[in-house]
Amino acid sequence: MFGTSGIRGRIGDEVTCDLALSVGRALASDGYGTVVVGRDARESGRMLADAASSGVRECGADVIRLGEVATPTLARSVGWLDADAGLMVTASHNPAPDNGLKLWNPSGQAFGEDQREAISARVRDEEYDFADWDELGQQDRRDDPAEQHVDATERHADALVEAVGGGGLEIVVDAGNGMGGVTAEALRRLGHEVRTMNDRPDGTFPARPSEPTAENCRALSQFVEATDADLGIAHDGDADRMRAVTGSGEFVSGDLLLALFAREATSPGEEVAVPVDTSLTVADLLESQGVSVSRTRVGDVYVAERATDAGVAFGGEPSGAWIWPDETLCPDGPLAACRLAELVSRRGPLSSLVGDIESYPLRRGSVEVEEKAAVMAGVREAVLAEYDDVETLDGVRVGTDDGWFLIRASGTQPLVRVTAEARAERRADDLFAEASEVVEDAR
Repeated sequence: MFGTSGIRGRIGDEVTCDLALSVGRALASDGYGTVVVGRDARESGRMLADAASSGVRECGADVIRLGEVATPTLARSVGWLDADAGLMVTASHNPAPDNGLKLWNPSGQAFGEDQREAISARVRDEEYDFADWDELGQQDRRDDPAEQHVDATERHADALVEAVGGGGLEIVVDAGNGMGGVTAEALRRLGHEVRTMNDRPDGTFPARPSEPTAENCRALSQFVEATDADLGIAHDGDADRMRAVTGSGEFVSGDLLLALFAREATSPGEEVAVPVDTSLTVADLLESQGVSVSRTRVGDVYVAERATDAGVAFGGEPSGAWIWPDETLCPDGPLAACRLAELVSRRGPLSSLVGDIESYPLRRGSVEVEEKAAVMAGVREAVLAEYDDVETLDGVRVGTDDGWFLIRASGTQPLVRVTAEARAERRADDLFAEASEVVEDAR
């Protein structure tokens, strides 16, 4: 039921009000006495949040409703409000017809594997502890304008200003019609001049697709290049991801941004948690500073789990999820934006900061398949028979003297992803073609 990033899928197909109701019931029945519920700007989120909240209350637990918020705002609010769990209704960077559910602990960390399985088991077995009519859970609507409460987004912005310094830059923030308004607010309070793009929340994502890729952020790159802006920031629909554009309009790769953040966040002897599809750029840069890399399965939930280990000072994914465990264990796009702005204001242009980091040719692609499990079983068998340096932590990763390739099933889509990297262009192409052929043969 749960993928690497919670439950996601098409509304009315994989994701329904019945499912949201069941997850709410399961949370309350599993002992989570107070649940914070929020949603992104997708219109379907209204009914899903209502259904999930009803399920929680039906089984005797209380609900605190936040309304439309960023995912990191919801994740942080669980601890702030002394709640036991958080339920965010979002499909993150997925397209508008999708929605989903993601569960959070008071620490800001997403539910771990055992917790997710416990909820899944209750839903599968319909094992719910319904409350008596006079013991139903209560609902506190923090999204009701008539109620006087400290706004969760306001509190998130306060936390960012308290955690980060800097100021004086001209920054363009592309919220992608999602929940990234907290970034613009925090940056303004920090003393930056901020202009926004696509800042009106709209779950149809009319301006650009939700995922902040280089292609989807071309308008941001062009606008930053055409103005005197020092930096461009882009978020996905729920603002857990953050990507960046230099003052000259260049979209910065996720691996370079990961290397930059990791270098700044660590000291010799510490570790950085990264997924298995991360570039050699990160490991090579950190090794020169006496910092080691600890590889995890792909997914911010796994990076966050590793970030709880002693000695891990930072965790990140090239897709745009950044975790500073001393601040929060959730990927916090607004925090990443503020920290990047601080770094640029203190040390100079982003183009210079990433320009001195050596990068290597890296190839990424996907193959659409009908049966991911069957294809991956064939891939694993073929690779183990052919290669010596093989890791199976997440998919199949093959190391060579001059590079590596990774074949793994997507956790949320009917795809098998192929990644290859080498220190020379032609070798990277060869490794990518080699890995792609393995997948095609297994289909």
